[in-house]
Amino acid sequence: MKVLLVIDMQNDFIDGALGTKEAEAIVPAVIRKISNFDGLVLATRDTHEKEYLTTQEGQNLPVEHCIRGSEGWQIRSEIAELIEEEPINKPTFGSMELAERLREMNDREPIESITLIGLCTDICVISNAMLAKAALPEVPIYVDPHCCAGVSPASHDQALAAMQVCQIHIED
Repeated sequence: MKVLLVIDMQNDFIDGALGTKEAEAIVPAVIRKISNFDGLVLATRDTHEKEYLTTQEGQNLPVEHCIRGSEGWQIRSEIAELIEEEPINKPTFGSMELAERLREMNDREPIESITLIGLCTDICVISNAMLAKAALPEVPIYVDPHCCAGVSPASHDQALAAMQVCQIHIED
């Protein structure tokens, strides 16, 4: 079984509170990747509560985003309609729940490979790639850089380089 992880393709990260032109630009590639993927597609959704600004993350990034139930919290509609499973809500960058789910799935049926796409390369994609690698060190982990965008192009490239050092494969 192959698994595609769609990380935080939410309105607030695409064209909302923390959106970038790079994030908007990857949407068509993400749609193609999901549409053509032969395997299980799982998604995560960055999920904050109304008191976000009082959290440690909110103190370091004082921009309300992905508040549960808001339009910005929603996965971009044309992407959401391609994902059959309910997204995994995660309160922070990496999802321990996702890593545990991958481990349990692998125990039932070996996972051949895991590919990550989404936002942001340098925060949530790298965090979840590292958790997946820690949970399943013998399963090849891939990142498609054409279906990811970082906070900036430079930090996107730095995150890809860091993942590659940790034996996460960067697709061409």
